Amino acid sequence: MLKKATAVIASVAAAFSLAACSSSSEGGSEDPLVIYSNSVSDGRGEWLAEKAAEAGYEIEFVNLGGGDIQDRLVAEKANPMADVVFGLNNVFFEHLKADGVLEPYKPDWSNKVEAGLGDDEQYWPIVREPIMLVYNDAAFTEADAPKDWTDLWEQDRFHNRYEVPSGLGGATTQMVLSGILSRHLDETGDLGVSDEGWNAIEAYFKNGVKSVKGTDLYARMKSDEVDAGQMWLAGKANREKEYGIETSAVHPAIGVPMATQHIAKVAGSDNAKAEEFINWFGSGEIQAAWSNEFFTAPVNKDALAEANQDAVQQTDSFKAQDIDWPTVAKNLPSWIEKIELQYL
Repeated sequence: MLKKATAVIASVAAAFSLAACSSSSEGGSEDPLVIYSNSVSDGRGEWLAEKAAEAGYEIEFVNLGGGDIQDRLVAEKANPMADVVFGLNNVFFEHLKADGVLEPYKPDWSNKVEAGLGDDEQYWPIVREPIMLVYNDAAFTEADAPKDWTDLWEQDRFHNRYEVPSGLGGATTQMVLSGILSRHLDETGDLGVSDEGWNAIEAYFKNGVKSVKGTDLYARMKSDEVDAGQMWLAGKANREKEYGIETSAVHPAIGVPMATQHIAKVAGSDNAKAEEFINWFGSGEIQAAWSNEFFTAPVNKDALAEANQDAVQQTDSFKAQDIDWPTVAKNLPSWIEKIELQYL
């Protein structure tokens, strides 16, 4: 086990962002819990490490995009390095489940979450998150602003004023693309999508401005490089404070992709505290605290009364787009490959 921990820490230090590391706590396990997550940026990793240390958990993070976490876990299946994974949505977890990466486990709080949000066996829901198109209030009035993603490429006035991703490994990016392509599903089309759908994707990338690695969308909006782009609800709240700008989220009539983040135990983990951590992190008390700190809408019913009510209400204000998630899960890898080769 020590060899495993050493290998993970060395790998993370060399190639990835190690979000936070707590000091050893009395009663903690000999080796730290290794947690893979796409939801430990914006101070979340540091906060979680501190709270976990108080509860007796020493944790190390590997902080990557959702698609990159999926690929890494599958690659490490024969020699798992992670103990717990959280933050990914249903599509990613369905792939991990199919690849045999997850271990069945029923948390203590399993009866406090709505059945069917996860798979009720291997991955369990913790947070709901609308995936949004946001725009800088300084750039548009409400009347002039885009009303849907389609406006960005269909109306010339938005061309070269919105950001598009320069890489497709992130969960938010893949949810946005799924939301666009799901409007054009066609069994007779290329990879199950009509020509109209692929033309929309081509126009989306052609008329947008590619994201810049290391430069936040909100920094670019503040400096007037772009006016709009993709964001999740908690990210919007955090970045408005950080960059000192006001933004609005678009509420398309068709709805928005509604992501549900989950948590699961990685198959092959021999850390005795992995299951204890899942019980602790998904509990009503911790999810309410997480909500108030990071503007999230928890799914644990015991967390709702003490959660950030503004975050819950804003989440509820979005209509969830009707998306055929099983079809998306089946086709998304091929969609991503096609987009990377032909449009990105």
